[in-house]
Amino acid sequence: MSLVIVGSVAFDTIETPKIRRERIVGGSCSYSSLAASFFTNPKIVAVVGEDFPSEVIEFFKAKGVDTQGLEIKSGKSFHWEGRYGNDPNIRTTIRTELNVFKDFRPQLLPEYRRADIIFLGNIDPDLQEDILAQAQNPRLTAMDSMNLWIENKPKSLLRTLRKIDVFFANDEEIKMLAQDLNLIRAGKKLLEHGPSLIVIKKGEHGALLIGKDYVFGVLAYPCEEVVDPTGAGDSFGGGFLGYLDKVQSFTEKDIRKAAVFGSVMASFAIEDFGIERFNSLSIQEIGKRFSDFKKLVSF
Repeated sequence: MSLVIVGSVAFDTIETPKIRRERIVGGSCSYSSLAASFFTNPKIVAVVGEDFPSEVIEFFKAKGVDTQGLEIKSGKSFHWEGRYGNDPNIRTTIRTELNVFKDFRPQLLPEYRRADIIFLGNIDPDLQEDILAQAQNPRLTAMDSMNLWIENKPKSLLRTLRKIDVFFANDEEIKMLAQDLNLIRAGKKLLEHGPSLIVIKKGEHGALLIGKDYVFGVLAYPCEEVVDPTGAGDSFGGGFLGYLDKVQSFTEKDIRKAAVFGSVMASFAIEDFGIERFNSLSIQEIGKRFSDFKKLVSF
């Protein structure tokens, strides 16, 4: 099978109560592809400027990420700056510089069009719909979104949702899109718009999966200190879909296990700034933490 991930590869400037880090590598495509790379060989579709370090692209390749779909354009790379307070679940955007990402119009390479799994990161829903039109009979389609698109392009988002199998969003976004303050009811309402699975990201409380015939919850790994929570949700999505691409199966049992691996990958991402934790992460560490998760929920 094959997994194609479309999204952003960017620079992030992160400020926490303890430290500030300038222009570290981030972006939805970066986190999700590196998380997925421990299970499969994902292909990425994104754009960066001439200022993006070539050694980072080589790092992606060394991890098994196919970067043929990564465009390098004249100009500067997407840059986001945010600040976290004492509560890592709350962040404030200081500035967003789209740069070359402003005119990003994703085009799938011929090989990418035949992918079994398509993951559309947090981009304009009109672009997400256009990408889906380029794909040739994928077995599974998934998309992420955010409050910006829910507030400004709800019709486009709901139209694209009809063509999606798995929808990722946090609990606030799920309630906003469904216009229902009850999370379970909101998730079930969104199922009526087309997806077969709603994955609700709940930050330090893990994730909740709502399918047509089941509800499944997975914990977040107990962490006493969170260094940088920025890429947790994207790492969850990458781990989740990377595992499904590896096992080549979408049964309820496999989806539940994929959710645990998603939480495992998210728990590692928050242990360091940006994508840095994936540099030292080993398969053995992933296996051990997966076992730890099993102990957490056994009774």
